[in-house]
Amino acid sequence: MPPEREPRISTGVPGLDDVLCGGLTPSRLYLLEGTPGTGKTTLALQFLREGVALSERTLYVTLSETIEELGASAATHGWTLDGIDVHELVDEDGLDPDSEQSILHPSEIELGETVKEVIALVDRMKPDRVVFDSLSELRLLAQNPLRYRRQILALKRFFAKRACTVLMLDDRTSETGDVQLHSIAHGVVSLEQAPREFGSERRRLRIVKARGIKFRGGYHDFALETGGIRVFPRLIAAEHHAEFDPRGKSTGSAELDALLGGGLVPGTNTLLLGPSGVGKTTTAVRCMVAALERGETATYYLFDEGLATLMTRAAILGMDLRPHVEAGRLTITQIDPAEVSPGEFAGMARKAVEERGSTFAVIDSLNAYLHAMPGEEFLILQMHELLSYLNQQGVTTLLILGQHGVVGEVRTDVDLSYLSDCILLFRFFEAKGEIRTALSVVKSRVNAHERTIRELRLSEGGLQVGEALDDFEGVLSGLPAYRGRVAMLSGPAPADGEA
Repeated sequence: MPPEREPRISTGVPGLDDVLCGGLTPSRLYLLEGTPGTGKTTLALQFLREGVALSERTLYVTLSETIEELGASAATHGWTLDGIDVHELVDEDGLDPDSEQSILHPSEIELGETVKEVIALVDRMKPDRVVFDSLSELRLLAQNPLRYRRQILALKRFFAKRACTVLMLDDRTSETGDVQLHSIAHGVVSLEQAPREFGSERRRLRIVKARGIKFRGGYHDFALETGGIRVFPRLIAAEHHAEFDPRGKSTGSAELDALLGGGLVPGTNTLLLGPSGVGKTTTAVRCMVAALERGETATYYLFDEGLATLMTRAAILGMDLRPHVEAGRLTITQIDPAEVSPGEFAGMARKAVEERGSTFAVIDSLNAYLHAMPGEEFLILQMHELLSYLNQQGVTTLLILGQHGVVGEVRTDVDLSYLSDCILLFRFFEAKGEIRTALSVVKSRVNAHERTIRELRLSEGGLQVGEALDDFEGVLSGLPAYRGRVAMLSGPAPADGEA
């Protein structure tokens, strides 16, 4: 028989138990490290509050903050310290310069007294969860690594015999890093924050070690906000599979369906590629509305355009989104790329699929998503996992990528074509003194698509796709030319006063 799995306890931090594949092993000592401001105190309070919710006894031992400061920190999240016993090892008497033994004097006597006080406190209170804040002061008292290690080992053995689960906080103030403490602790959680030239700083965590348990390695984004820390586990697409019907579904336009070789296929992603103003967003909305009218649930991630502008423009083109939003079939999420991390965005996508049952997703646009990333190579890796996840869940995904330039040579910030199952290419061309739009499918992994080029026109009637332009030349070279023999699409007559 396989060995029984050790019991776990929840950290109380949304997403962190997922990273730890179930939570912490109880009755062990863990190190929570990070520079000041990374969120160590907030995470520690969430850990203790979870214990309070489970009717456990909890203790917060502080050498660095007063009870008033800790209470103020909790209040910023809408919390109280009710149910958490807080003990200050440094009180007003200890800070008195006339005191014979000051806790801040780096002497072996004071270190021993501090450890004894902690031991006596735990013996008296018998807590289930303990937070020790922080090890920096203990390190100052020890003066040398050997004495410091001995005291930490003594505390570790003591807590283990008392069935305490302990978080020890460290602000990384030691010059060389506390590698020896890593070897003593049963597990190490490292918090980091990185400032950006514009927008809020990025926060992430990493499980450095966790003895005897499987955990998700690598960095995981997290947000520190009112209400505490939320961790966004790194998306691993291979862990998520679902059954779905792979038959193609209509875009709402018979001509566009024919161009695609039978419509959009669930479990695939389609890249809409072209210059600004060419009709990519409108085409995506038309396809999404067709899915909504079939009864599907859709999610639209809006990076670039204002929500009101999108709703108004869609309504003018005969695609009113408000009824779908009010019915709960459509969720439009406006995203500020300066504030949302890639991990948080992936978390949003998972929530939409797994909790709301979304089967259709639009990301508008990848250009803004690119600027939210630390580098192009990370964008491609993140998008690979996200798109693989959406494909394996049977989601139909449309990705909009704007290109630089309008006519002639156009450029793209990043090449995601190899990640795409289908590519819809949009181009401007001139005919009879008008700027018109050409549409073609240059790649499809799932359908035998047309290799023709058709005209696309947007009007009050919605989206129109014309017949194949047999004498249209040069669209893929960036210098398209139209010979004028095939009849062009005509739109409605302009209203009075319109140009």
